[in-house]
This record gives sequence, C-alpha cells and structure tokens, in this order.
Amino acid sequence: MADQVEWTIGSQVPDFSLPASNGEEIALSDFRGRKVVLFFYPKNMTPTCTEEACSFRDNYSALEQADAVVIGISPDPPKSHTRFIDKHSLPYLLLSDEEHKVSDMFGVWQMKKMFGREYMGIVRSTFLIDENGKLAAEWRKVKVKGHVEAVLAAVLS
Repeated sequence: MADQVEWTIGSQVPDFSLPASNGEEIALSDFRGRKVVLFFYPKNMTPTCTEEACSFRDNYSALEQADAVVIGISPDPPKSHTRFIDKHSLPYLLLSDEEHKVSDMFGVWQMKKMFGREYMGIVRSTFLIDENGKLAAEWRKVKVKGHVEAVLAAVLS
C-alpha cells in the first residue's frame, strides 16, 4: 500500500506516473504549468462511470480553454481504456492504476458495499491541481449529476 497523503487545500501533490491509454507512461509533473482535473472512477463501460466520462467529454472544450488538462484514473488495464475512449469519443487520457498505487495515495481505494457484499474499490472522486502542482479543490464521494459543472466553475475561479 502506498503512503496516503494528508490532503489539505494548498498542499503539494506528490508526483506519480502511470501507464496511459496512449501507450505512454504519464507523470503528473508532465502537466506542470497547467491546471489538472484528475478524476478517479471505478470501472470502464459501467453506466455511472460512462455518464461521468461523457460529461467530462461534453465539457472538455471549456476546460481546455481554461488551460486545464483532464485525466481519468481507474484500475482498468490500458486496453480497456482504449476501448472505452473509442466507444465514447473521449478526448482525454485515461491512466491505468491496476495496483491501486495512486488510488491509495489519494485515499480513494476503500472498502465499499453493494447488495450486502463488501469489496475494495475506487470511491468516485475528483481533484483539481493548480499550475504549481498544489491541491486547489477536491470532491470526494462524487454524485455525477452537476459534478463536472462544479469542477468547471472551480477551474474558472
């Protein structure tokens, strides 16, 4: 298990790198100088995750105009990310955190319950990281409806 960081607004977000849907290893520090919208989601092709991914897609140009990069992270392997991107025309990178290293660090890999069954999984969360690599805002236990609009408002503020 990776070291979980104490998250406070304004704290430096540790650098990390993960394999991306484009076949490259992508590091958070690759985007220094731009805002980064980092969203963690449980699984490709599931209804709520698809709704969230498509909402980021539909608001992508506004986020890009605000000089923000959108990056999604899930435990799915890169090939699954590629299929997800192709099927839904997602214009941003998806990173594969199969060993939950980064999810642990952000504190989003947690015990979950569904239909009386307990299991480990990603708790849907989004983090806004500023141009200097510091945490600007966070949303934990995200409900998809209205979420991307709230993220966009924070990016623009």
